[in-house]
Amino acid sequence: MPDHKHRRVKRIGWVLLLIVAIAAGFSIWFSFRTQIQPPKPVNIESVSLIVDNPESGFYRIGPNWLKQSSTGLWEMYIEGKPFDRGVINGKLSKHLIAAQEKAFIDQIREMIPSDFYLRFLKYFIYWFNRDLDKHLTEEYKLEIYGISLSASDQFSFIGSNYQRMLNYHSAHDIGHALQDYSLVGCTSFGIWGSKSKDSSLIIGRNFDFYVGDEFARNKIICFEKPEDGYGFMMVTWGGMIGTVSGMNEMGLTITINAAKSDIPSSARTPISIVAREILQYAKNIGEAFAIARKRETFVTESILVGSSLDKKAVIIEKSPFKIALVLPDKDYIACANHFQSDEFSTDPLNIQNMKENASVYRYKRLVQNLSSDIPSDYQSVADILRDQRGLNGVNIGMGNEKAMNQLIAHHSIIFMPEKLMVWVSTSPWQIGPYVCYDLYKIFHNFAGLQRKVEITEPDKTISSDSFLGSNDYKRFVRFKEMRKYLKHVIRSGKTDALPGSFIDDFRASNPMYYEVFDLIGDFYSQNGQWKLAQAEYRQALLLVIPRWKEKENIIKKLVDCADKK
Repeated sequence: MPDHKHRRVKRIGWVLLLIVAIAAGFSIWFSFRTQIQPPKPVNIESVSLIVDNPESGFYRIGPNWLKQSSTGLWEMYIEGKPFDRGVINGKLSKHLIAAQEKAFIDQIREMIPSDFYLRFLKYFIYWFNRDLDKHLTEEYKLEIYGISLSASDQFSFIGSNYQRMLNYHSAHDIGHALQDYSLVGCTSFGIWGSKSKDSSLIIGRNFDFYVGDEFARNKIICFEKPEDGYGFMMVTWGGMIGTVSGMNEMGLTITINAAKSDIPSSARTPISIVAREILQYAKNIGEAFAIARKRETFVTESILVGSSLDKKAVIIEKSPFKIALVLPDKDYIACANHFQSDEFSTDPLNIQNMKENASVYRYKRLVQNLSSDIPSDYQSVADILRDQRGLNGVNIGMGNEKAMNQLIAHHSIIFMPEKLMVWVSTSPWQIGPYVCYDLYKIFHNFAGLQRKVEITEPDKTISSDSFLGSNDYKRFVRFKEMRKYLKHVIRSGKTDALPGSFIDDFRASNPMYYEVFDLIGDFYSQNGQWKLAQAEYRQALLLVIPRWKEKENIIKKLVDCADKK
């Protein structure tokens, strides 16, 4: 080989070697910089504890237990020190943690099918959350670490068990940045005085954090008696110690509602952990506000707090930069996904959110229901939570985000704090029966269960919604199946894959819902049937569309079809 060619090959070799070295160095640096070390518990004796499984669906370790009730809900009682609680929680619910993680990852893959973007999302989250542990108290790090010892190794390609469990606690917050996926759109309210049949405080809430039906399948009603703070209950899932809905033994309740956020630049305290701290350590509204004020969060959130001691509910509005307290001026308070306080009302993001998204419409419908002259009890609160209608009772289609009941709820819950009673919905969504728990009885009569018994109050069960046995429900189930299939057909480009009657059957499944006509329009458009597509898009625009971006997109597609005809 001539000298000049030899030198050129050599230079190329050195350049390639340098590139490999830089890439390897960056990889090592990134791994080092994003690696979060677990805390170091003082005593690890609980790691050797063995789970006793005396009968199907019932597991126990000492006084701690997990069981599946006849309703399908999982119920758990745990007590003790932080690390021990985590270890015991993990050991009891190991199978639920694995199922929950699989459901979460499967749904993310469905939403983001590209392997490239999934890898990017993984590295983004690890970089974003690189200092997450610095914003959690030692107590909660120890509890999460204890749980992580039982996490499945099959997901180790994502990261270590501890780091994965830690990162999942920010999923609700990261959902703020993915609001176009409609992951978060919750509603909550409180009534008392003249609005309540016996004048006592009642709280209602729908938790519409949607990560697929499988993610909502194995709900856990957790009753926790920590060494420090108050005993409490919360609705949760495998591996989660944060709170989204809960009540403590002092009759303080907490629920969280997402608000419009900028995409945050770095992690702070996950909002569910702030809510958990309030639930565990506050007995009244003043103490709840003090805890919320001292914690830095990286998203904006409305936190509805009900208090038996204060005999009312308030909303704490919190962003990374400021905090406000919304006090009621009537015997009720309503909360959707926008801010109401003077401090936040002129915020540009809040104004944009109120104009473009479903929150204000849903809030107005809720206020219509709460403005009734007939006082409510827990039964009528359930009726409000199950309401599928739009303003003035208009039919806006099943599953519409502008409705109180969007038919996607992970759970729905009702609290009567002064009586320490709580009702939790059973599947599907909030239309199955609501079962009742007496918090006083749970902590005094059911700690240390030795056999599987029912711990609910059967005489206070709220019956299934009549919708569950209706033809409309059957049509909605069919609509979901057909929508999924049609989206697959449109994505794959296999426009000849539809049965002959599919389009007519799909229209009939949910005829007042805009998305039906939007999707049919997409199908015709992909087939080059521009006039048919235009007719479907025009019909969609005549119906109630939740978000301005969705309406804008349909208008754009309609114009595109007109240009091509």
